[in-house]
Amino acid sequence: MKKFTCVADIGDLKAALAEAAEIKKDRFAFTELGRNKTLLMIFFNSSLRTRLSTQKAAMNLGMNVMVLDVNQGAWKLETERGVIMDGDKAEHLLEAIPVMGSYCDIIGVRSFAGLKDKKEDYEERVIEQFIKYSGRPVFSMEAATRHPLQSFADLITIEEFKTKPRPKVVMTWAPHPRALPQAVPNSFAEWMNATDYEFVITHPHGYELDPAFTGNARIEYDQRKALEGADFVYAKNWSAYADPNYGKVLSTDRDWTVDAEKMALTNNAYFMHCLPVRRNMIVTDDVIESDRSIVIPEAANREISAQTVIKRLLESL
Repeated sequence: MKKFTCVADIGDLKAALAEAAEIKKDRFAFTELGRNKTLLMIFFNSSLRTRLSTQKAAMNLGMNVMVLDVNQGAWKLETERGVIMDGDKAEHLLEAIPVMGSYCDIIGVRSFAGLKDKKEDYEERVIEQFIKYSGRPVFSMEAATRHPLQSFADLITIEEFKTKPRPKVVMTWAPHPRALPQAVPNSFAEWMNATDYEFVITHPHGYELDPAFTGNARIEYDQRKALEGADFVYAKNWSAYADPNYGKVLSTDRDWTVDAEKMALTNNAYFMHCLPVRRNMIVTDDVIESDRSIVIPEAANREISAQTVIKRLLESL
């Protein structure tokens, strides 16, 4: 595996899940694989789980780790070609990327959508430039349109907690005060569509995601109807995708908040969220604190998804 940006890059899901389970049994079984190898983690945006889990995963594999926060520890970077660099950006990404690549063996990149230009966001210009110019294997620690390490961890978690071969998984939109990218819901939908689960997406009108990601999922505009009989409820906010409202907040309707009454409609479902979560906007205190909330095991599995991916990238060197 030379890069990891989407579910297609991981290959056979059953094999990937089996490998993740092997790693989880003994996180330090492959420490020789990363000896004298260096991971460079580049953050254009904030992080908690991604930074800690990915760094821990690389350390489990015996790697050296360097972390660069572009907004605090580097020159301001220009990303566009043809720009007269007479402003506050002192270095171009096209020089910075190969320099970064010369100091490491594998690169992880985190760069969110700007939510101003859909074409620019969905072309994934930042991570694609790293893939093209770094000369190193590159993996996504969340990009403009996908968050594959999160989705892989979500899948691992569902596999661990499911009680039947084909669970019903419902991803529900929930309100949020700020405009958020579509990366997590896009990615979650893409990974769920790669399984044989029953997969339903529910959201208000105007919050339709790119059909390239939702695929054959059933779209339901009645949240309560969608939740009926669910085995897993994955709550997430996202901003509008369709023009002319791309990147906008169209609703903060609290009737979409996941509460005990909604969860009572399910098949005693497990509650999931990628975190961080806005309590009593996305989900009520009693739901996220209940014994059916698996947000902490889900977050812990971020280490396992990252380690599986980095292991495969190391094996490709």
